[in-house]
Formats: sequence, structure tokens, C-alpha cells
Amino acid sequence: MRRRLWAMGVLTFLPAAATAHDWHHHEDTVRVRVFEQPDLHAPGDPLPPNPWFQTAVRLNGGVVKPEIAKHFEHFANVKVRWDTSTLFVESNGLPDHGMMVGIRNWQQQVPLPQPFTGTNSWKIPLQPRLARQPINAKETPFRGAIAVAVNGVPIFSALNNRGEDAYLAGELDKWGGHCGRGDDYHYHIAPLHLEKIVGKGNPIAFALDGYPIYGPTEADGSPVGKLDELNGQFDADGRYHYHATKTYPYINGGVRGVVDYRNGEIASQPRDSPVRPGQPPLRGAVITDFKTTGGQSVLTYRLRGQTGTISYSPAGGDAFRFTYREPGGRTWNETYQRRSAGGAPRNGGPDGGPGQRRGGNRPPRRP
Repeated sequence: MRRRLWAMGVLTFLPAAATAHDWHHHEDTVRVRVFEQPDLHAPGDPLPPNPWFQTAVRLNGGVVKPEIAKHFEHFANVKVRWDTSTLFVESNGLPDHGMMVGIRNWQQQVPLPQPFTGTNSWKIPLQPRLARQPINAKETPFRGAIAVAVNGVPIFSALNNRGEDAYLAGELDKWGGHCGRGDDYHYHIAPLHLEKIVGKGNPIAFALDGYPIYGPTEADGSPVGKLDELNGQFDADGRYHYHATKTYPYINGGVRGVVDYRNGEIASQPRDSPVRPGQPPLRGAVITDFKTTGGQSVLTYRLRGQTGTISYSPAGGDAFRFTYREPGGRTWNETYQRRSAGGAPRNGGPDGGPGQRRGGNRPPRRP
């Protein structure tokens, strides 16, 4: 079926004094309403109108700022750029809230900054299309992210790589996140706490198919009504979107829109950049504290009534120095060097143990 598009634009010129921004461009507001008849749909599904509204700001030089860009502007560590089809989201993958506290099923990962910048940015289509066949994460597991929160933190499906509910398995902190084996922090359930920053009725995340993800209620606090198996629904104007829920799948349960799904993941999305070799699970450990002060991070955990810590900080360039103190008192240091894309992380250095290697850069994964 061929897609048909009808677009109506209204160009409104505003006084320069009212439109100057910090980057000293004068702006003209362009309101564009695009009615898109999807070229793909699920067999047997009704085809309601699927208008996608985009409010854009035309800057000097002809660049168009998409409406969804504003939702990421609440967070200083997130940068966005765009072209005519895609919003690119740059971040270091770390939130400005606490992390790791409350995890009781831990594989000894810690949060490290990730280079989600440049060509390794998150990519969100500006004009999403409904797919002929949605991808349900329960039936077709994802190895990587399926969404990105508006604070620049990636979101994985609710299931870990064993097909278990990561939340019910005790793998998540009290903000709904943890770190993968690349020491990459990400959520597995909806980051509902972001509503306090962005405001109710605004998206807290965007799925990688381009459709927004809202909190568990409508903007006026009313119930959202019946959701499909992916936690999605159409609004009164025929626009598809997802909602967060407090039960599985918690966030979007897959992707309803068109994506490039290859080898168990959504292609052309960022890759993490591991520093340390993968660590084994530490059975019975519970993370009780995590703090970062002056570049020094300290994770504290309890194991069989005793306390252990992992402390680490940058050691120049792409190196990190770690100090491990086990609950029994044994302490040792390691220095790890992050390699460029395509390389392999290594440990060693003046006080490192024997060199260990594992695979190079890869999509962020669940433990």
C-alpha cells in the first residue's frame, strides 16, 4: 500500500525581541500538521487516521527544530540535533538522580559514562510509521535498548536475557535501572520520577520507533483506558503512543512502529564502550549506597552481614582506576583503559593484574 501524505503549514512571524534564544538566532514559528496514512499495518487492524503533529521552529539558515526536541531540554547533560527525518540524542548515559541502591541481584557492574555522541547518538525518527507486524518483546527478545528516556538514559525491555522480569528478579534499583555488563546504566521499567521534572502530560521517553511514551495517566489525571499488548493506544486524533504501567510490560512492550530489527536488536543505535572485563554475579549481595563526589564514585554493598566497596575514578584519558575492598577486608587496585570503537577493553597498568580481554564495543546488554 502506498503511503499518502497531506501537509498543511502556517508560517507565523514573531517579533524578534520575543523570539531571541540563548544562541542569538531569531526564530519564526512554523506549525506543520502532517496527516500520514501508514503504508504498513497489522493484518486485520482497523486503519484509523494517523496524523502526526509537529511544531517546528525555523532558525536562520533554514534549520527546522522538531517539536520533540523540547522534551530533552530539561536536562543539562543531554544535547539534541536533527535533520529532516531524525532526532539525534547525545548523552553520557548517566542520569542526574541516584543509582544502584536497592539492587539485590547484582553482577558487580557499576555506572560508567558512555560515549553516546556524534555518530554514536540515539536516533529517533521524526515521522514514525506503524509496522505491518509489531515486534513484541515477550515473543521476540531484544538484546539492546528499545527506547531512550528524555534524560538521555536508554531503556531496555522488562525482560532480562534469561526471559525473566528484571524488576521481579530484584535486579533493579529504586529508580528502575541497573548496569549491563558493559557498566552501562539503563532502565528496565518506566522512569516515572521524570514526570516531576517534565510535567504530567509530557513524554518521559521515546521508543526507538519514534512514538512517545507517557506516564500511567492522561494529562488530566484520568485513566488511559484500554492499552494494547505493547502498552500503546491511539488518541482521539488517531496518534499512536505508549503509556507506562506499574505491571508488565511497565514501558513499551516492544515496538509498534517501523524499525530496522536485525540480529535481535534495533540496528543503527549506539554501542556502549566497555572498560572492564565482565564480572560474575555476587550472590546474596545487596547494594546499600552509591555516591559520586569530585569525580570519585563509591558503591557500597552488604554481603553476609559485612560491607564491601568498589571505588573508582578517571585516571587520565580513557583510563579508570578501581579499588576493590571485599567484605572480608581484602583490597586491591586495577587500572582499566577504554579502547576506541572496535577495540577490546583491557586491564593492567602499574598495579593491575594479568591482562584480560573480552569482546570489543557492542550494543548495551542486560546481565
